[in-house]
Amino acid sequence: MENAGVLTKIDTAVRNGKLSSSAAQNVVRWLKEPQYHQYAPSVRELVKEDQWDKLDRLFWEVIPFGTGGRRGLMADFGSATINARTIAESADGLARYLKQANGGRQSPEPLKAVVAHDTRHRSQEFARLTATTFAAHGMKVYLFESYRSTPALSFAVRHLGCDTGVMITASHNPPSDNGFKAYWSTGGQVLPPHDKGIIDCVYQSGEIPTMDFEVAVRDGRIELIGKSVDEAFLQAVGAMSLSDSRDLPGLFSPLHGVGETVCYAVLQRAGFEGIDIYEPHRTPDGGFPHVADHFPNPERTVIYAPLIDAAEQGGQEIILASDPDADRLGVCAKGDDGRYVHLTGNQVGALLADYILSKRAARGELTPQHFVVETLVTTPLIGAIAKAHNVRVIDDLLVGFKYIGQTIDAEGPERFVFGAEESLGYLAGTYARDKDAGVAALYVAECAAELRAEGKTLLDRLDELSIEHGYFLEGQLSKTCEGSEGNRQIQQLMAAFRERPPVDLAGLPLESARDFKTHEIRSLPDNVKSAALPNPSGDLLIFATAPTSGCTIRIAVRPSGTEPKIKFYLFARSDVANAEKLSDVKQLTEATMERVHGALASWIDATLGA
Repeated sequence: MENAGVLTKIDTAVRNGKLSSSAAQNVVRWLKEPQYHQYAPSVRELVKEDQWDKLDRLFWEVIPFGTGGRRGLMADFGSATINARTIAESADGLARYLKQANGGRQSPEPLKAVVAHDTRHRSQEFARLTATTFAAHGMKVYLFESYRSTPALSFAVRHLGCDTGVMITASHNPPSDNGFKAYWSTGGQVLPPHDKGIIDCVYQSGEIPTMDFEVAVRDGRIELIGKSVDEAFLQAVGAMSLSDSRDLPGLFSPLHGVGETVCYAVLQRAGFEGIDIYEPHRTPDGGFPHVADHFPNPERTVIYAPLIDAAEQGGQEIILASDPDADRLGVCAKGDDGRYVHLTGNQVGALLADYILSKRAARGELTPQHFVVETLVTTPLIGAIAKAHNVRVIDDLLVGFKYIGQTIDAEGPERFVFGAEESLGYLAGTYARDKDAGVAALYVAECAAELRAEGKTLLDRLDELSIEHGYFLEGQLSKTCEGSEGNRQIQQLMAAFRERPPVDLAGLPLESARDFKTHEIRSLPDNVKSAALPNPSGDLLIFATAPTSGCTIRIAVRPSGTEPKIKFYLFARSDVANAEKLSDVKQLTEATMERVHGALASWIDATLGA
């Protein structure tokens, strides 16, 4: 079938609602433009076979740089997928933007880049493709010889004095996905306006320069790195230790990812000989064969079932699990009743903030100029703990650890104490500018070991924090909306929450809305602007109820920047008069949260006509 007939068929499919206009535009580009010529026969075949659903899935968008770079479904081709072409475009666009930003800098001081990858399918292939593209642009490239963690990549950018870094990973996504995380010279993920500049260059990518990998290594354009950088990184993490307590029986799982090179290595070097690695999850494997549903997200409680069984048999008191690129850490703690409780990211963040601040305060290392950083959707308990230690709290950041990294540099790294986001991301220290499961594992283990010596558990300390600061409870609801139709649903829901939000949820009237896109605070139920809202700017809404019986509720709504989802974050806080009242307060708050969660889910379904 000639191109003219193919184009006509595509136009007809759009008119008949079988193919989105955005997908059609990208399909036509891949058929017409010379840089895509090797893929054109396969694209034409799909058109010939009327594979409109597949074409829409492959081409409905050009993958943007979101909160964690580019991430998505792997395929052989397609503008909406991760494949050899879109990876090469990403590397080419980043290289050309760097040249522009650095005034076209050339030899004898070439731009420098470091590239790493995790254990996912095709990750090594994509890392080598990124490295050879950079090398063909005249850059000096450091490439890790095998899989490494995201925090190690962030560290390496700084340690090697690079202008940029790239991590090939899809973090905790399913095995079908992969991604391209871009880092700036700070070691932090790319931020505005650089992200837009890079993607503009990506859009302009035509014929992409490349070179043979072995030739590039032989000529020194690509330098393979490993042990020396690893040693410097592990020493930097280990130097963050705040305690000598090491008596802790525990179990660690890397979920078939790179966590053994970070978390387990840090714990072993620190002397936590009682923490064992969970063998069924030890083998690096991008299919995540022994993880529930092959979905390696340590936020999912279901993945801990076999770990809990093993811990019960082995007598371990704590379970740790890192995601495949080891920048997130999940925790299960054994309670006094012998049962294991999966802690939320907010609970782990609060425990870490309390531990770090308490230890550093005891050493006399804190001043009112020191600061703790968290995002707008992270528990306010962290802020309450920080204020109790008389340090600053910066809690108005959009979602994405890159904003925490940016704040560290803006406010002064020497005064940075701790950064956290609710999705299991934590950092202390100045050796990196991205979240690190390694330092989190070290601090969780030290905290648990100290509590164990006192006859307490992490759960006991959470209760003590509730008595000190009030009972904080958080929850989440998310709706997966894939492809162009899913994107339409996300936009529909965001518009509904912005223009005609619910009057109440489970009988609790909504009192106000903060809109970070329009920069307005609006009074509800009339939805009328009552005040201006300063920066930051992003597609985020936060609703609040009036206090009811000592309990306040907040709800945040945002589209995910890394997954085809719209996310809802629920926050509750209740006063606690004394220790005797804590159990009752917990029950009442949890019941309220459950009602709000159900009412919110029903409102979402009704809005979408489900």
